Amino acid sequence: MLPLRYASHWRFASFILLAIVLLATLIPAAWLWQDSGDVISWLLHADKWAHGVTFAVLAIWFSGQYRRTSYWRIAVGLIAFGMLIEVIQATLSYRSAEWLDMFADVAGITVGLAAALAGLGGWSVWVENRFGRDGVEVDAG
Repeated sequence: MLPLRYASHWRFASFILLAIVLLATLIPAAWLWQDSGDVISWLLHADKWAHGVTFAVLAIWFSGQYRRTSYWRIAVGLIAFGMLIEVIQATLSYRSAEWLDMFADVAGITVGLAAALAGLGGWSVWVENRFGRDGVEVDAG
């Protein structure tokens, strides 16, 4: 982990973010739009994009707290998280597991970590330096 002043806060926020993603993937997908076939049809086609974008955001999120040398750990962890989601969805009668979702997850992770390598990595250090209360600057190293 990067030398963050509010590391425990970042960890807590990370836990909450992962819990929200997990819960969002486990609730019934169509319960809000039972009578709207057009919306459900659109959602079915947007599903892979949603996976990709979600995992890109997660990769960027975690790259904000960890050094570049740990990016491979972020990738492995997020792939395992994606697999966990698919395994759980396979056990639910109202959700379906698709291996193509894993490909979308991996594509999102790749895009997110590429963005991190291009300059977004360590963004939480910038946030702490910009908005921190004590004014002590931390190196993103």
